[in-house]
Amino acid sequence: MHKNKYALIVVDNTSANTDKVFTYVIPEEIINYVEVGKRVLVPFGKGNRLLEGLVIEIVDDIDFIPNKLKSIKKVIDDTPIISKKLIELGLWMKDKYLAQYIEVFKTITPTGISNKVIKYIKITEKCKYAYKGSLDEKQKKIIEYLFELKECELSKLKADLRIKNINIHIKALEDKGLIELFDKINTGIGKKYEKFVKRIFDKDKTTEIIDSLSKNAVKQIEVIKILNDVEYIKLKELMLKANCSYSTIKSLYSKGLIEILDINVDRSPIKEYIPPYKKVSLTEYQKLCLDTIINDISKGNINKFLIHGVTGSGKTEVYLQLIEKMLSQDKDSIVLVPEISLTPQTVERFVGRFGNKVAILHSRLSIGERYDEWRKIKEGKVKIVVGARSAVFAPFNNLGLIIIDEEHENSYKSSMNPKYSAIEVAEKRCDLENAALVLGSATPSIETYYRAKNGDLKLLEMPTRVNKTKMPSIEIVDMKKELEKGNKSILSEALFKAIKDNLHNKKQTILFLNRRGFSTFISCRKCGYVVKCSECDISMTYHLDNNVLKCHYCGLSVKPPITCPECGSRYIKYFGIGTQKVEEYIKKIFPSAKVARMDVDNTTKKGSHERILNDVKNGEVDILIGTQMISKGLDFPNVTLVGIIAADISLNLPDFRASERTFQLVTQVSGRAGRGDVEGKVILQTYEPEHYSILASKEHNYKKFYDMEIKIRKEFNYPPYTSIINIVLGSKDEIKLKEVSKEFYFCLVNALERSFRKVRDDLILGPNPAPIYKIRNNYRYQIMIKCRDEEIQIVKKILKDLVINKKNDKKFRNIKISIDINPTSII
Repeated sequence: MHKNKYALIVVDNTSANTDKVFTYVIPEEIINYVEVGKRVLVPFGKGNRLLEGLVIEIVDDIDFIPNKLKSIKKVIDDTPIISKKLIELGLWMKDKYLAQYIEVFKTITPTGISNKVIKYIKITEKCKYAYKGSLDEKQKKIIEYLFELKECELSKLKADLRIKNINIHIKALEDKGLIELFDKINTGIGKKYEKFVKRIFDKDKTTEIIDSLSKNAVKQIEVIKILNDVEYIKLKELMLKANCSYSTIKSLYSKGLIEILDINVDRSPIKEYIPPYKKVSLTEYQKLCLDTIINDISKGNINKFLIHGVTGSGKTEVYLQLIEKMLSQDKDSIVLVPEISLTPQTVERFVGRFGNKVAILHSRLSIGERYDEWRKIKEGKVKIVVGARSAVFAPFNNLGLIIIDEEHENSYKSSMNPKYSAIEVAEKRCDLENAALVLGSATPSIETYYRAKNGDLKLLEMPTRVNKTKMPSIEIVDMKKELEKGNKSILSEALFKAIKDNLHNKKQTILFLNRRGFSTFISCRKCGYVVKCSECDISMTYHLDNNVLKCHYCGLSVKPPITCPECGSRYIKYFGIGTQKVEEYIKKIFPSAKVARMDVDNTTKKGSHERILNDVKNGEVDILIGTQMISKGLDFPNVTLVGIIAADISLNLPDFRASERTFQLVTQVSGRAGRGDVEGKVILQTYEPEHYSILASKEHNYKKFYDMEIKIRKEFNYPPYTSIINIVLGSKDEIKLKEVSKEFYFCLVNALERSFRKVRDDLILGPNPAPIYKIRNNYRYQIMIKCRDEEIQIVKKILKDLVINKKNDKKFRNIKISIDINPTSII
C-alpha cells in the first residue's frame, strides 16, 4: 500500500487566526508535481473554498491522526517560484520581525504573479441537445444567456441578468445537468505578447510580387518594399512606416505572402540607449579595497565588509570590478541602492558596463515590467540585479555577492509588515547561500561602524576623492547673528551673495531643505536654544492643537515658554518651512534664474525624477531646490554651490538619531558640490553652529563625530548598546485606545516581571501618544522597550503571545497593534 506524503502549506489568508502552517495530504496522482516552493490550490475553512497556498515543506510523517486532513486540489506552478534557501530566509524573517507567514512570503514572491480563483459557469453537452424541457422563465433566461457566450464568469452573469435569488435557479440547472460551475485561475499578469509580421515570400521574387499586385494597391506595394529589407517587424511599426491600415496587412496575409504572429516580448524598464561605461584604472585605495575583499572571500576568512569611503572616492568602480570578478566565477550579484532617486544614474553605470546581464527592480516599475524582470532573473537570463530594498529577494540560484550602497539610508528599513531591515536580511541570505556582503557609505550608520570596529565586519577605508579634487569647503553661518543684523529672510547674506555670483558665472546651485521625518520643535532664533526633555536629552515636540510640548521617549509634557529661558528673547517659536515657500521666495529674488523643485510632491509621476535630473544635467536649471531626495549619489560636474537652508530641522527631531541624521545629510549634500573641475562650496545655515555634528561635518571628519556620538549612545542606553522595540496601538476611538493601551502595558509589565525577576526602570516606556498622534483619523499610542541582546528573544516571545492573546479579546476589537524592531525612526 502506498504511504501518504504530506505538504506543510502557508495559505493566502491574512486573518491572525490562520497565521500557522496547515498540513494537507498530497494525492497520489500529483505526488511527483508537488515540490517545496510551488503554489497549490487547497480547500480551506468550512466552505472548502479554494485558496492559494505555498508549499514550504514536504514530510513523510505527522504526529497526529490524519483522518480529518484535506487534500491538495491542484498544483499551480510548473517550477518552484521560491527556492528552499529563500523559504528558509522567510522563516527566519517571521521569527526575527514577529511577522505573519503570509506577510513574509508575499514580500518574497514577486508582485504580479498572485493567482485569483474565479468561478466560471458554462452549459453542458447535454444542454445543447435537450434543454427545452420544464424550465421556468428565469432558468430559460440563464440558459439563453449562456448559449450566446458558451462560458463566462459567474459574477458577470449575475451582474448582467440581475435575477432575484439567482443562486436557487443556478443550483436547479446544475442538478438537471444543464450547466456546470468550474474554477479558473486568473494569473493577474502574464507574459506580454505583441503582433509581428513575418515575410514568407522569397526576397529574390520581390519585383515579381510587386508586378503581380494591382497598380492601385499602393499600400500593399509599400509594405512589400519594407519587408524586402527585414524578415520580422512589429505590426504597429509596419503600419506606421507604410502609413497603411490593418486591412492592407490582412490582404497580403490572405495572399500567402506574410504571416502574422504573436511573439512574447519583455517589458523592459530601460527605455533608451545607454552608452558603454568604460572601466577605469583604480587609485591605490580602490585597488587595496578590491584586492582585500577578493582575497578574503577566496580564502574564506570573512564574508562581510564595510567600505567607508568619502563622497567621490569611487566606491561604484570598486563595486563594478567586484561584480566582474563574480561573473568570471559564474556567480550572481545583487546591488541595492536607496529608493528611486538613485536609479537613473546607477542604472546607467551598471547597464553601461554589463549590458543585458542586468535586471532592474524598483518601486516605479509597472507590475508587468516587474514581472518580466523577475522572470529574467528566475530563468537565469541575467546575472546582476540593481534595485531598491525588495531586490534583496531576487531569485538567483548561484548568489555570490550582495552590495548595499549608502547603507546608512532609512529606506532600507521597511515601514510595512514585515518591518524588515534589508541589511539584516542580506546578511542572513549571504550566510545561507555562502555569498559575500559589501556595505558602502561615506557616513556609515553608528550601528554598522560599531560592528566594524568590533570585528563583525571588515572595515576598509577610502579617504580621498578619485580625481584628487579637494572636499568642498563648508562655511557655517550662524542665523542668530543674521537676526541681530536685522535679516529675517530664509537666506543669509553669505548664501544670497554666493547664489548671485554663481548665476553670474553660469554655474549651478543646489538648495537643500532638510525636511525628513519633519517634526515641529520650539527654538529661539536669537540664541539658538531648543526646548529639550530634562530626562532624555531629546527635543520636545510641539503639539499645536493643545499647545503643549511633549517628549516622545518618556511622556513628559510641559507648556511652551513665551520667552527664551536662556536669553529672555521673545523670538521663541516653532520652526517649520516648506519647499514650495522656498521656491516662491527664490523665484521672487532671482527672477531671471531657471528654478526647479524636487520633492515627494512633484515627483510622484513615473519618469519625473529622470526629467528633472536631465534638465539639471543639460544645464536647463540654474537652481535646484530639494529635500533628502537630492542628497544621494548624484553627480553633476557644474554644481559648484550647495546651500543648506536650515540644518537644525533634522538636528532637533524627537529621535535619538537626530545628530547622526544631521551629520549624514550635511556630508551627503556637501558631496554634491565640486565634483567637476571647479572647487565646490557649501554654505550651511544653522542656529546651533557649535553642535558637534555640525563641527564634525565642517571638517568632513566622520571618526570625530562617531567618537562623540557613541559616548552619548552608551550614556543613555540607546542602540547599538540596546535594541529598541516600538509598539504602536491605533484606533479611531480615542477613549477606548487610551484604556486598552494601559491594559496592554500592564499585561506586558506583568509578563516581563514573570520572566525577569526585576524589570529595569528604563526597560519599558509608555504608553504615550505617538509623535504624530493622529494619522488618517486613527489615534496612535506607543510603548517602547529598550532591551539588551540577551533579553530580546524572551521579550519577543512575550510580545508574540500577548498580541495573539489580545487579538481574540473583545476589548481589543478594532485596535491595530503594530510592532517594529529597531525602527529607523520613532516618529
